[in-house]
Amino acid sequence: MSEQIKKYAVWLVLLAAAGTFALTMGVRQTMGLFMGSLNTSTGLGVGQISLAFAFGQLWWGLTQPFAGAFADRVGAGRVLLLGVALVALGTFITPFMTTTAGLIFAIGVLAAGGAGMAGPAVLMAATTRLLPPEKRGVATGIVNAGGSFGQFLMAPIAGALILGVGWGNAMQVMAAIVLLALPAAFFLKGNNVQAAVPGVKSVSTGEAVRTALRTPSFLLLATGFFVCGFHVAFLATHLPGVVAACGLPVQWGAWALATLGLFNIVGSIAMGWAVGRWRMKSLLSLVYAVRAVAVLVFLFAPKTGPVVLVFAAVMGVSFLSTVPPTAGLVAKFFGTANMATLFGLVMLTHQVGGFLGAYLGGKVFDATGSYDWIWYADILLAIAAALIHLPIKEAKLPARAVAA
Repeated sequence: MSEQIKKYAVWLVLLAAAGTFALTMGVRQTMGLFMGSLNTSTGLGVGQISLAFAFGQLWWGLTQPFAGAFADRVGAGRVLLLGVALVALGTFITPFMTTTAGLIFAIGVLAAGGAGMAGPAVLMAATTRLLPPEKRGVATGIVNAGGSFGQFLMAPIAGALILGVGWGNAMQVMAAIVLLALPAAFFLKGNNVQAAVPGVKSVSTGEAVRTALRTPSFLLLATGFFVCGFHVAFLATHLPGVVAACGLPVQWGAWALATLGLFNIVGSIAMGWAVGRWRMKSLLSLVYAVRAVAVLVFLFAPKTGPVVLVFAAVMGVSFLSTVPPTAGLVAKFFGTANMATLFGLVMLTHQVGGFLGAYLGGKVFDATGSYDWIWYADILLAIAAALIHLPIKEAKLPARAVAA
C-alpha cells in the first residue's frame, strides 16, 4: 500500500473515486425526473414504470458483491471501466424503449448494473486500500459526498435539458456526460493482494463471506441498511411525484432532488469526520431516528415549496450519511482485504430495500392516489432501524481518539 500512496497523491485518489460516484449516482438519481415523460410516452402507468426503476434498485445491489469479488481479485480499474460504459449505454437507449420489459432492460439491467459495478462497494474498497487508516474515515465521507454532489449538479442540468431539448435528447446527453468518469479507472487500481497484511494469512472470498454471515453484528448492520435502501430509493424515485402531488410546478421537484444532494454532501462529510470520534453504531441509530422525526413532521406540515425544500434538506443530511459508518464497521469487523465483497453484500440488502421502496411507492400511489401509506411505513422502518443498531458489538474508541 505504501508504494501506491507514493505513486498517487491522496487528493487524486479521492478526486477519482468521488468524481466517478458523482457522475454515476448523479445520472441515476435524476431518473425520477423522467417518470412523467416516460409515462406519457409509453402509456404504461406509473406502477409499471416504477417496476423498471425498482428492478434497477435491486440489480444495482445484486451486482455489487460480484463486482466487489472481481475487483478484489483483478483490481478495481477494469471493473470501473466496464461499469461506466454500461451506465452510458443503458441511459442512452432508454428513450427507445416502449414496453415494461424494454425499460427493465435499459434502466434496470444495463444502467443500474453498470452503476453497481462502478458503485460504493468497489469505490470504497479501492479508496481504503490506497489510503492509510487514519485518513479512511474522512475519505469515505468525501467519496460518499461525491455521489451527493453529482445529484445536486445533475438534477438542475437534467431539468433544464428536459425543457430545452426534450426528455429523450436530455437522457442521451446525460449518457454522454457519465463517460467523463472513464479516466478515473487508471487511478483506482489495486486488489486484495496489495491490501494483505504481511505475515497474516490471506482469507479466500468464500471463507470471508461465510465468516461474515455467521457474525450477528454484520447481520444486524445489513438489516439496518435494508431500511436505508427503502428510504433512499423511495425518495430518489418518487420525490418529484410527491412534489407534483402537492400541486407544485415541476421545477420544485428538480430543486428538491438538488437540495437532497446538496445537503447530503454536508451529511456525508460530517459523518466521515464523526466516525473517528464516536461509535459508528450510535451514529447510525441517530441518523435513522432523525429520518423518522423528519417524515412525521413533513406529513403534518403545509405542502409549500419552501417546506418541501426544508424537508429535502433535512433528509439530505441523513440521506447517504449511513454509508461511511457502515463501510467503516465492515472494515473494522473484517479488515480491507475482502472489503469490496463484504460491503457489496451489505449493499445488496440496501438495494432489496430499495426495490421495495421504489416499487411500492408507485403501486401505493396507483391504488390510493397518494403516498401517505408509504410515509407511514417509512416512519416505522426508521424507528426499527434506529433500535436494531444498538446491539451491534463495537469496541469503544480509545480515549486518545475521542480527544482528537
